[in-house]
Amino acid sequence: MRLLLMGPPGAGKGTQAKVLAARLGVPAISTGDIFRANVAEETDLGVIAKRYMDAGEYVPDEVTNDMVRERLAKDDAHDGFLLDGYPRTVDQVKTLDEMLAEQQHPLERVLVLEVDRDELVGRLLKRAEVEGRTDDTEEVVRRRQEVYAEETAPLIEIYHQRDLVVSVEGTGEVDEVTERVLTALSSRDNAG
Repeated sequence: MRLLLMGPPGAGKGTQAKVLAARLGVPAISTGDIFRANVAEETDLGVIAKRYMDAGEYVPDEVTNDMVRERLAKDDAHDGFLLDGYPRTVDQVKTLDEMLAEQQHPLERVLVLEVDRDELVGRLLKRAEVEGRTDDTEEVVRRRQEVYAEETAPLIEIYHQRDLVVSVEGTGEVDEVTERVLTALSSRDNAG
């Protein structure tokens, strides 16, 4: 399955991506993890990415696109993948379409995790405290929610027009959300 996982920061995409990828037998490809690894290793990309991440802004498309293109070309993604954190802009949707057309493997589903904004802010602030994440201050967390609403949420409409969207309530225990997701994907596949 070629699945895109969407939802605002703090919706549980990273957690669900790992669980779902294991259950579906595909790699979870997270731009957030790739960015954080580069920041930790202080690579050229990491230095650039850190400036944007610390301000709650997105890393420039050209850097992200090249990184995703390279990752999707790896053997383990040939039979499917779960993308988490990409695409985030209309231009990235077009680039992903081009990448998948080159591989002759279209996107099959877009899973949207829906969570109340106050719940999201609380989750991210708690995570920042537990994990010591310097990029999750309250100001940055709130800015990320705004950036998502302005730049990424409109992508959901693009995928709605393509009849790919499956929306799932993302509040609750991890296992509960996973079962909701798998049920929704299975129902959608059996219906269509």
